[in-house]
This record gives sequence, C-alpha cells and structure tokens, in this order.
Amino acid sequence: MLAVASLRKRYGATEALRGVSFEVGPGELVGLLGPNGAGKSTLTKIACGLVRPSAGSVTVAGAPAGSEPARRVLGYLAELFRFPGWCTAGEVLVLHQRLAGSDGGASERAELLELVGLGGEDARRVETMSKGMQQRLGLAQALIGSPRLLLLDEPTSALDPAGRRTVRDLLGELRRRGVSVLVNTHLLSEVEHTCDRVLILHHGEVLADGSPAELTRPRGDAVEIAGGTRIFEGAAREDAPRIVAELVAAGEQVYSVELLRSTLEERYLEVVT
Repeated sequence: MLAVASLRKRYGATEALRGVSFEVGPGELVGLLGPNGAGKSTLTKIACGLVRPSAGSVTVAGAPAGSEPARRVLGYLAELFRFPGWCTAGEVLVLHQRLAGSDGGASERAELLELVGLGGEDARRVETMSKGMQQRLGLAQALIGSPRLLLLDEPTSALDPAGRRTVRDLLGELRRRGVSVLVNTHLLSEVEHTCDRVLILHHGEVLADGSPAELTRPRGDAVEIAGGTRIFEGAAREDAPRIVAELVAAGEQVYSVELLRSTLEERYLEVVT
C-alpha cells in the first residue's frame, strides 16, 4: 500500500531525509518513531503529496504520491490541524465528505463519530470541544471515504488515557478491516502494544525496522519460588526447563517462570543516543 524508495528531502543546507526505504503492506500497522527533527513529519507529508521529494519515490497503492489515484485511497490526519470553531462536528464531516467525494451521507458520519467515541455529538460545535475531542474528530475526518491507507501524525498527542485507549481500539478495528496505517508518534508504549512493525528514524535515516518483539531482546528468566523471585541474567527461553529442573532437584518449589525482555524504550534509546 505504501512504498518508499531511496527517499531524500533537502531544505537548503539541511537534509531532512537521507535515502529512506521501506514498505507498508495491506492491513499492516506500522509505527514511525524518532526524536524531533528526525524527518517523520516530512516523510508523512511527502506520502500525502504535500511536499515534493528531492530524490527517490513514494507510491500509494502503486500510484505516485500526490496523484489523484493516490489521494483517492488515502486518509490523513496532520499533527497541527484546525477546524472552524463555529462548525458542528457533523458540519466538519459534511465538508470533508464533499472534499473527498464521499457519498456516505449521514450514515457514514454517524458510524465514524461512533467509531472515535463521539457518538451523538454531531450537533456539538468545535469551539466547545476539548482538545482530545477535536483530535478524535480529526480521526473521524481522516476515515471519510473508507481509505485503504491511513497516515496519522501524532494522533494521540492531545488525548488522555481513555482517549488513547479509544484510538488503540480504533487501530485494532482498522487492522481487522484490512486498512494499512502509518502512525507517527512519540508514545512508545502505544506503538509497543498496537503496531505490527516499528521504524526508528534518526537524522533522516531508518536505523531500525522490525516487529516490537524483534527490536527487543531476551535479558534473562525470572523464576518465582517460595523464598521470592530469582533472576537468571542472560538466560533464554530454552534455558527455562533446565533451570526449573535444577531448582526442583534442589528442593525448591517453583510457582512461575517469566522470560524478561528489554523494552522498546531501551532499544529506542540505544538507537538515537
């Protein structure tokens, strides 16, 4: 659904992207991580056709980024967006339905508001909404027309824990529907729990690419015995039966065994520092 090949972008003397290449498959949920200035938003805007690359290419469902066929299958939520305060939620969605050429009508609007946790709020004016509610309204407009690829730039930045849970549930539902998603975020815990793959971008280059499990690594076994928990540093999953057997042979009662892994945060910090 999204193919990025040798992508470069230069702003004057600053090279924001330095030969980035990756793909997002059908129904795949990919998290894009990186510090401020890593090139995440630039990459997302190029994929939308809002910024032109200096070199390389981006295609959406096989069509050049920014072309009409690419825009037709794409949904986008910018990091910084503004809806007119005097508009109601329903009016915002009507406008974007017209812009997207969607004929979903009132049923589409009601379904999307329900999906993002704003069911029954179609008559509420934007100026009376919290930042979190406006963020969820932004997600609803990005889903108009049933896009096959969704690009989300910091979609949970203004959300409280309940709102972030709503977005996690939404992303899971989109995965079930076969929608591809590229989400740019700073919240590592969200990525770790929701994404199929993670890209770590730093100084305009992809420094790590893999599933959350692939990017972390085993760091030992924790075994709960009668006297407490013993940590066997460096032990792997296949060492667990031997460790348990030795403890039982020594007269210990074993209650549980847990494989310890490094966190995505630890891996991220290794890459960017």
